[in-house]
Amino acid sequence: MPTYGALFIVATPIGNLNDISARALTTLRQVDLIAAEDTRHTRRLLQHAGIQRPLIALHDHNEQHQVQPLLERLRAGTSIALVSDAGTPLISDPGFRLVRACHATTIPVVPIPGPSALITALSVSGLPTDAFYFAGFPPHKKNARLIWLEQLCQQTATLIMYESNLRVYDTLTDMQAVFGPERQAMCARELTKTFETLLHGTLQEIQAQLGPQPKGEIVLVVAGATTDPETAELERYLDILLAELPRKQAVALAARLLKLPKNQVYQRALRNKSFDTMNS
Repeated sequence: MPTYGALFIVATPIGNLNDISARALTTLRQVDLIAAEDTRHTRRLLQHAGIQRPLIALHDHNEQHQVQPLLERLRAGTSIALVSDAGTPLISDPGFRLVRACHATTIPVVPIPGPSALITALSVSGLPTDAFYFAGFPPHKKNARLIWLEQLCQQTATLIMYESNLRVYDTLTDMQAVFGPERQAMCARELTKTFETLLHGTLQEIQAQLGPQPKGEIVLVVAGATTDPETAELERYLDILLAELPRKQAVALAARLLKLPKNQVYQRALRNKSFDTMNS
């Protein structure tokens, strides 16, 4: 029976270098090769820990071509550690193709757990943690982002997403348009680093505190949709009315029947799944 090497999925610090585990350090010292998202970034971590191991780049642009050569080395008995720039590999980072290929060829895949920005942010958010949905990065373009947010609007679990500091202000604007400005949230900036900042409040309040050009890595944690009886009843009415009537008529009739403000009904109608197929 052939003796294969193993692929170790090694979590590394998201900021504070002291957060790396003893097991992660031992693994990085003992493997034959380290596959890194950015070899320059990982080399700084290894130098800090006094570790000297061969490095190879594995990132979004070359992963498809690197999988087969790495599999051949693993089959030959080479042990490889996979690391990303920060946190747990494969969480919005490269490595999926390699891990899947290892499972398909019975090469052992060993988790070395540790820091994760999404779990770190969730733990200090003050929002429900019993059910959460990690959505990754929002689309870059506004129209695609609005559609993406519409799909998340009725999710009742706490939402977690990463965002670039260059786009977070625009994303918060779009979130207010889709979720409403009063949805509770938290913005975590530069987690575990010197200038770590946690902003709590409504989406509108967080955007005002954050400003248009923040610096650093961003994690957004957003409260899930509420399912109060009044909202559920309004949704039922809108499902029926929007399927038969133009938007303005449906909104006016629902507002009159339920004795609700037209603006509230209108905002809910914009997010109703029946709206996409109706003219206004």
